[in-house]
Amino acid sequence: MVARRENEPTPLSNRTKSERKSEREVVITRTFDAPARLVFEAWTTPELFKRWWVPKSSGATLLSCEQDVRVGGSYRLEFAHPKATAPMAFFGRYLEVVPNARLVWTNEESKDGAVTTVTFEEKDGKTLLVMRELYPSKEALDVAIEGMDEAMPETFGQLDEFLIARDADAERT
Repeated sequence: MVARRENEPTPLSNRTKSERKSEREVVITRTFDAPARLVFEAWTTPELFKRWWVPKSSGATLLSCEQDVRVGGSYRLEFAHPKATAPMAFFGRYLEVVPNARLVWTNEESKDGAVTTVTFEEKDGKTLLVMRELYPSKEALDVAIEGMDEAMPETFGQLDEFLIARDADAERT
């Protein structure tokens, strides 16, 4: 175990929470010990996004990450997985972009893709991130939520670690 110095930041004690709000909607929340602009930047800058998005335990690798973060802009993420015979792609379009506050995008890789809304609410230097996914049907959400309950806490934990490490690096420079 690595000992932390007294002044070194530590991950927040609260964890990722997931709640099914309706037959078609799931909401995932987590508070990060970083200002909204840094959390937003981690979501919207491909070089940063690649460093935390894929759950390490999944065995998947993010091969490419393209993000044109503007209304009407697109994104495309390509993954390799040891159990897959070919790379998988996730892609869609940005519907809303409010810097440091809100992102809305489509998930167009299948007819059952969700519309995802992520909000960033800063208070006292911390950011409450709320991610809402609205699916076209109950069945689509049922399928999606199977892996989400394990993947999102790990992914958001990796984002938390990334933000803490980035903050520590900034303090050293």
